[in-house]
Amino acid sequence: MNSIKQKVFIFLVSSIFFTTAVLAEGEQSMALTLKSPDFVHQGEIPKTLTCDGDDSSPALSWSGVPPHAKSLVLIVDDPDAPDPAKPKMTWVHWLLYNIPPTVTELPRAVAVGNLPAGSQQGENDWKRTGYGGPCPPIGRHRYFHKLYALDIELPDLHQPNKTQLEKAMAGHIVGQAELIGTYRRQ
Repeated sequence: MNSIKQKVFIFLVSSIFFTTAVLAEGEQSMALTLKSPDFVHQGEIPKTLTCDGDDSSPALSWSGVPPHAKSLVLIVDDPDAPDPAKPKMTWVHWLLYNIPPTVTELPRAVAVGNLPAGSQQGENDWKRTGYGGPCPPIGRHRYFHKLYALDIELPDLHQPNKTQLEKAMAGHIVGQAELIGTYRRQ
């Protein structure tokens, strides 16, 4: 009888370790990813998506949203302002929050009326809501497109700035992805 109990115990322990290993592997393969058909990671952002073009937002798509995520947040900013040789601030280009976790993409040049239902925008550094494209005064700048999965839906923050949005997100981030594009005016 003791031998049977030992075999059952070994079987149960082995099953737990196997299940844990499979879940951990699955979680790694399901990491949140962010991409764009308009530019590759670390690549040049097309002129049409900048102040030298029609200043429209890039198409973005993502996958691997954690199953327990309740909302997504997109922050687009430039840490190289005003001069990449002597950056003094991070310039905020777009704040979008409460994107439903079932949404997997934003089309290029997304209009306010076409944002996913329930999504809200914050105030960028031009003191307006919506997307403001790259418009560097000097040098080649990097534009970070950061997608966060949260374990909550945020309350209406009434067009928050980046600091207010990040404060509301604190302690609730369950996944994160980043896509960086660059741009230099000619």
